[in-house]
Amino acid sequence: MLTSGNSSSHPVSFILLGIPGLEKSQFWVAFPFCAMYVVAIVGNITVLHIIRTDHTLHEPMYLFVAMLAVTDLVLSTSTQPKMLAILWFHAHEIEYHACLMQMFFIHAFSSVESGVLMAMALDRYVAICFPLHHSRILTPSVVGKLGAVVMMRGLLWVSPFCFMVSRMPFCPNQIIPHSYCEHMAVLKLVCADTRVNRAYGLFVAFSVVGFDIIVISVSYVMILRTVLGLPSSEAQLKAFGTCASHICVILALYIPALFTFLTHRFGHQVPRVAHIMLANLYLLVPPMLNPIIYGVRTKQIRDKVIQGCCGKDP
Repeated sequence: MLTSGNSSSHPVSFILLGIPGLEKSQFWVAFPFCAMYVVAIVGNITVLHIIRTDHTLHEPMYLFVAMLAVTDLVLSTSTQPKMLAILWFHAHEIEYHACLMQMFFIHAFSSVESGVLMAMALDRYVAICFPLHHSRILTPSVVGKLGAVVMMRGLLWVSPFCFMVSRMPFCPNQIIPHSYCEHMAVLKLVCADTRVNRAYGLFVAFSVVGFDIIVISVSYVMILRTVLGLPSSEAQLKAFGTCASHICVILALYIPALFTFLTHRFGHQVPRVAHIMLANLYLLVPPMLNPIIYGVRTKQIRDKVIQGCCGKDP
């Protein structure tokens, strides 16, 4: 059933298929996804609580970790509850406006996550290359402004293509062969010329990810030059260890994200089940890994977790 608006018609709802190709095993596939989602929620809330309550952690690095935790909570929660409802309870229907909202949150906060990682790379660059000036350059005010810019970029860049989709007429087909409302998957149901929307989607992807990757790469080249110039191998290892966790987080986000993005547009030979599984993992694995990586690699956070679990000083 289609509802008519001033300039477009849209369905009352869409049907999300879940993971096409795994219909017989979707019930069991949901359990590992649920476990990862629980780890992501508990881990990120724990990290946020520790940083909020411990004033010694109100430093740029930990403030950026807190921003990353908030972003991860939004990203994972925007898709996983609905996906689990599909896989366990066959709740395939999603209301039209809920679908657009899900699409907006997924793409806006993916951009925010990328921007936070870029800001964290800049923080590592200043901390290692200009250690004596770190606290003067990255004041809490500067950190807050960086976070606000990253957030506004995500919201402003993604809003136009969500608005453009909402103004387009849809075909009678209401089936989305996916487990969530991804931009390209929804766009394929539009009965109109979508070249402008596709072009803008490419522009957003390459401008956001391209800019962030360039800044991250330049930051780490400068860090590498500085680290290799340190007099002692112990100092070099300590500096490398500081950056190792951040590099792991960057790879966990960008590799599956780029694969998913390119598969939607060019990878027509990639099996749909592989594409959709990776698309789900891309929104779930980084939120699950980030609190684990920073909890294990960061002594201050790790000690607070141990203290909370054991009820004594570490």
